[in-house]
Amino acid sequence: MIPLVQEGTMACADIDMDIHGEDEDLHRAGRREHTLVRHYQATELVPGVKGPLHDLLQKQPAVLGSVQMMSGLVSVGLGFVFALTQEMGDSLITMFRISYLTGIMFVVAGIISNLLFKYPELLPVSLRVNCGCIIVAVVSACLICVDLANWNRQQEQHLRMEVLELCVLGLEAFLSAILCYWFFKEKRTKSQ
Repeated sequence: MIPLVQEGTMACADIDMDIHGEDEDLHRAGRREHTLVRHYQATELVPGVKGPLHDLLQKQPAVLGSVQMMSGLVSVGLGFVFALTQEMGDSLITMFRISYLTGIMFVVAGIISNLLFKYPELLPVSLRVNCGCIIVAVVSACLICVDLANWNRQQEQHLRMEVLELCVLGLEAFLSAILCYWFFKEKRTKSQ
């Protein structure tokens, strides 16, 4: 067998090493009218060994992790806007620094989800971090809803930003829920 290297993975193939060509008879007879191309052709490919978390990595959790990081950065940016435009006691979102907390948590969760490709042993850590992100997002969404229920006309622009933060939290919680489902499913099949 001759190993074939392709994109960083090792695969083996059972290759027929006979030279295929019809010009052998012409060569023996002493005639060289035309030259045929000789080539080697693999007759059977041997499948490679699946790595750890192969089925999970086929679902591309790194893509969802990247979206988590981007939405986390949006939350941190909204936190800066809230901090610069509101007094500390004006809203719960500013008082508890909800945007910063959720933004940083989702950036960390996204980084860990992206690292799963290189470090599959981070699967339990990523599962726990994403579950924690869901809990923090739900509590934060409840605090934002309390803020929205108590808004007044002077805070019209802050109302829109809080609704935007609530939408970003919904997206972040949805992404974490999908990742938690995939990670839990992979962890369960791995332990069986």
